[in-house]
Amino acid sequence: MAQLILFNKPYEVLSQFTDRGTETKRETLSDYIDVPAVYPAGRLDRDSEGLLLLTDDGKLQARIADPRHKMPKTYLAQIEGEADEASLDQLRKGLRLKDGMTRPAEVERIDEPALWPRNPPIRIRKTIPDSWLQITINEGKNRQVRRMTAAVGHPTLRLVRWAIGEWSVADLEPGQWKLAP
Repeated sequence: MAQLILFNKPYEVLSQFTDRGTETKRETLSDYIDVPAVYPAGRLDRDSEGLLLLTDDGKLQARIADPRHKMPKTYLAQIEGEADEASLDQLRKGLRLKDGMTRPAEVERIDEPALWPRNPPIRIRKTIPDSWLQITINEGKNRQVRRMTAAVGHPTLRLVRWAIGEWSVADLEPGQWKLAP
């Protein structure tokens, strides 16, 4: 029977079990998960937080991570400024990034979600408001959500992956994990 782990990846933790990048030790999955033979099904950038799935089943890993399977990934994005309908429509239709067109996204404005505090907190600028979007995509270009919001004039300040398909991070604190039911 395949194992599937739901992990709430904290900010600045690498989505891998070892750190080969710098002389300074950075936190990795091995600082949180002591389960043999599981591997991340996809990636989550170091400066992003939220749901990361890990499994010991290669076929399940491919089904989750491969964009051909169009598994929806839902993000909560705190953005700089207030996105107008024209900006949201661009995201909904898909837009051209340097590596090609994005697929259409589901996007809606949301109230600030009741999330855990980020450590360190985002930099607040008194003269520039911020707001929140819920964005669902079914592909996984590198840093896609951040590049999409920046392309419509609203850089992402904080990015939390809330769900992948039917799995959610709703009941996990940062650094916690559980086996999927």
